Amino acid sequence: MSLFPLFQMLQFLIILYVFYICLAFAQNEDQFIYNGFLQAKLQLDGTAEIQSNGLLQLTNTKNVSLGQVGHAFFKFPLKFNTTSSSGITPSLSFSTNFVFVIVPLVPTVGAHGIAFAISATRNFSHAGGNQYLGIFSSSNNGLPANHILAIELDTVLNPEFGDIDKNHVGIDVNSLNSTESTMMKQIKLLNVTLAPTKIPKPNRPLMSKPIDLSRYLLESMYVGFSATSGTLAPSNHYVLGWSFNKSGQAQSLDVSRLPQPPRLRKKRESPGLMIILLLIAVALLVITIIGAAYNSWRKKYEEILEDWEREYGPHRFSYKNLYKATKGFSDKELLGAGGFGKVYRGILPSSNIQIAVKKVSHDSKQGIKEFVAEIISMGRLRHRNLVQLLGYCRRKGELLLVYDYMPNGSLDKFLYSNEKSNLNWFQRFRILRGVASGLLYLHEDWEQVVIHRDVKASNVLLDSELNGRLGDFGLARLYDHGTNPQTTHVVGTVGYLAPEFTRTGKATTCTDVFAFGAFMLEVACGRRPIELQRLHEEEILIDWVFECWRKGAIIGASDPRLEGNYVVEEMELVLKLGLLCSHSMPEARPSMRQVMQFLDGDAKLPELTNDSECFGKSTSNEASDFFMSFPSSFSITSAATCSSIDSILRSGR
Repeated sequence: MSLFPLFQMLQFLIILYVFYICLAFAQNEDQFIYNGFLQAKLQLDGTAEIQSNGLLQLTNTKNVSLGQVGHAFFKFPLKFNTTSSSGITPSLSFSTNFVFVIVPLVPTVGAHGIAFAISATRNFSHAGGNQYLGIFSSSNNGLPANHILAIELDTVLNPEFGDIDKNHVGIDVNSLNSTESTMMKQIKLLNVTLAPTKIPKPNRPLMSKPIDLSRYLLESMYVGFSATSGTLAPSNHYVLGWSFNKSGQAQSLDVSRLPQPPRLRKKRESPGLMIILLLIAVALLVITIIGAAYNSWRKKYEEILEDWEREYGPHRFSYKNLYKATKGFSDKELLGAGGFGKVYRGILPSSNIQIAVKKVSHDSKQGIKEFVAEIISMGRLRHRNLVQLLGYCRRKGELLLVYDYMPNGSLDKFLYSNEKSNLNWFQRFRILRGVASGLLYLHEDWEQVVIHRDVKASNVLLDSELNGRLGDFGLARLYDHGTNPQTTHVVGTVGYLAPEFTRTGKATTCTDVFAFGAFMLEVACGRRPIELQRLHEEEILIDWVFECWRKGAIIGASDPRLEGNYVVEEMELVLKLGLLCSHSMPEARPSMRQVMQFLDGDAKLPELTNDSECFGKSTSNEASDFFMSFPSSFSITSAATCSSIDSILRSGR
């Protein structure tokens, strides 16, 4: 909200009233009034000092080469949100008046502002100067753990915080970004009114915003001021007087008794450059909260937050930062698109870290449910062969996920396109072993069992050293160790679906193993699990490899692009293990721990049975019949951007 422009030296009074109207009345009052600060009980740090006339100076222009930060807080904590022995929240209110002055060294250049703050701590050693006003920093801006309410009066435009102009009043709750709140059944309204000290307060507030301050105040809080002065906008910040009352209206300040800030003299040789802009503002902040008992309010508050945001949510990115990082989600930064939406490359402006941002489509068939699953699973998983989810963002129905950037993209581009150079056998075997290690972590080594449900080459991403990392957990499901997974919709990609999954809809670790078997054959053979041949006939990769094995020439199934440059024993192991993982009977498939033992040479692979009903035929026919029932999905499969069967089933085609 803009302040009105000032063209002469004016004085203004800030008056803050906050009333909490609950079920009982407070018995104790905490109040003070300082018409000047010679005897004030304040804790000062940084450049803050009290001058001989009682003037509180937070920053000055004596040394403009370095940024300055000054704090002045009341020495003793005040009690908020207290509860009586009967469990009833007493009536709480506080009111505060103060007069302040901002004097920029160069009138044509706005100065960083001053903030009145209610904070859970007086330690701001971590806070930044300049635009962070000495109470926030780039690392904690927006975190709920801050427990800070601040009223900023700023004359610098900072687009990264959503400032509307270079002359504004802001209500900051745990963040320098403008506060937004949803109106609830109980009225919780904040009004801000500004007027010069000698002019009656106008009836109409400058701005009015629904906000629930009780959610941010702890039982013990500090009140005070913070100001910053930078090299580009050096300025003097003063507070002339301050009154506070925690259980009623604060006493009015005697303007005639207030100390006056020094006036800067104009230099004859450059009068325009040294014009002093004295900015003193008057703000009336009225917040009225009508509610029931504190426990009842807290229950309603918990219902507002979704479980995944409160319990599992990793760091939340601002939409503005992601927009800047991806250059406005430019097509030039587009990495790819699939069933869940588009993925963009980006560089975080604050740290220059490369990221990948998945922007989920509005018409995504998966929607919120799968988004939550990805947040819950990926936000807490930690493994070198899994793509790390760094954070998320939600804005007006848009869903965005932020990942580690994988510079070499997806594995399928190396296997099937001419965009990437061919992978040698050493690299392919290392990728297979890495993905197997990641699946073992998901199935057995994490606190819960994670079923990925979409293991395939296009979901394996390669880092700068061509190490394989399993990603895209949008279809993942979690359950506790020792329990049985629940039946779900059949989702995944045709060619990687275990036969029992298509019948029962129950995803298990065995169905992931089946998909990994198809993936192993895909990497070793350089062919998709299902490929369209002449006369629109499809060829099933498992069938083909099985026939090569039955003829005693399983090595002939290897990718011809390798030109025979591979370790024969490793190639034979991968092909046979791929068939074993693709066994039609789930109990005959190895676990991922056994798969790792086979790949590491710590266990000997059992001999395969010469039974077509166990490998390939029954599985492929079933998948083929299912596949041919929905021919419209084949073109997507052949393009390596497979749609989920779940969306096909729901479409009724």
